[in-house]
Formats: sequence, C-alpha cells, structure tokens
Amino acid sequence: MKPGKSNSTEHLLDTQGLFCPEPVMLLHKKIREIDDGEVLVLVATDPSTTRDVPKFCHFLGHELLSSAENGKVYRYTIRKSSS
Repeated sequence: MKPGKSNSTEHLLDTQGLFCPEPVMLLHKKIREIDDGEVLVLVATDPSTTRDVPKFCHFLGHELLSSAENGKVYRYTIRKSSS
C-alpha cells in the first residue's frame, strides 16, 4: 500500500453482460492496477464466476471478503494481497 493511503479505498469493476473468460481476465487486469490492501468490488452476471472468482483469489493469494447473489447478479468483494 502506498504511504498515506488507507485500506478503505474501494474500486468497482462492473462485468455485467460479459461471459467467461472476460470477467476474470478483467479482474486480473484491474487487481494489478490497484494498491496492495485496497478493496475491489466485482459485479458480474456470469454464473461461472461463482467458481472462477474464488479460485482466482485462492491461487493468487487475494482475500475474498464476501460473495453474494441477488437474482442473477453476483457481487464479490476482494482485498488485494501484498504478493
């Protein structure tokens, strides 16, 4: 994390309407752009994200803070790890 930044910074990545592998590809790109410790909220409509996002976090060491489904919209809150 950069000096002077709190870990309360939250970024939004809206991938609604996109299908595998696009949501995870965009997640990978966006997570590289944010600082360690910052939080990214991913919103998706692709059901495969229920499998792909937890695996992404597990394999790359990021913290999946929460995941929720509201109808056909999936919301994931991820904290970037300090790799």
